[in-house]
Amino acid sequence: MKIKKIVISQPEPLNEKSPYMEITQKYGVHLDFRPFIHVEGVTSKEFRQQKINILDHTAVIFTSKTAIDHFFRICEEIRVNVPETMKYFCITESIAHYLQKYIVYRKRKIFFGNNTFQDLLEIIVKHKDEKFLLPLSDPHKPDIPKALNKTKVKYTKGIFYKTVSSDLSDLKPFPYDMIVFYSPSGIKSLFENFPDFQQNDIAIGAFGDTTAKAVKDAGLRLDVKAPTDTFKSMTQALDVFLKEQTKKK
Repeated sequence: MKIKKIVISQPEPLNEKSPYMEITQKYGVHLDFRPFIHVEGVTSKEFRQQKINILDHTAVIFTSKTAIDHFFRICEEIRVNVPETMKYFCITESIAHYLQKYIVYRKRKIFFGNNTFQDLLEIIVKHKDEKFLLPLSDPHKPDIPKALNKTKVKYTKGIFYKTVSSDLSDLKPFPYDMIVFYSPSGIKSLFENFPDFQQNDIAIGAFGDTTAKAVKDAGLRLDVKAPTDTFKSMTQALDVFLKEQTKKK
């Protein structure tokens, strides 16, 4: 198995000192960053079909900056003026500060957790009289709705955006010796773009348990997995994998 060209199925890091750059220098491999998926907002028509009245809610739960963008986009498209009394519950402080793009931050009631939804959930439960709106993507992980279902909190789940497969038709014939996936949607995109894809000697890496499971469920061989007890990052796992491949030459 010779690894000369690797595609990382996510956007290129903005940081010039990315650990991926060290991989290219160390092993002489060519790295391309090519998202296999991208986010599209649902249309106002698609949103209306969900029969959600935003103004029936007194609080919004945000799990990402993307959710914030599409919440306010939909509000603008369907001409909903979000009242100043609306409360915002964000999973991290960084996401909470992103709200400044759309609202006067200091005039609103904004709460945030400490990087985990469990932290935020403890705050949400203290405001159980609120009627929460949870903007999500399609598909989305079930963990957060499940956690909310275990409480007595009143909330509505709404699909504001969706993850769709990117067009990879320019990659035919497939030019890579290795693919690194970061989400199950990436594997779905691979087969939508290449229905007859055969792995053969192409190595596959997966970040996260759900991504690794999706690789195996698709009948593919998983060669590199992270995080693990040994490797906290994909670049650490990839470093060791490429080192082993170099020894085999």
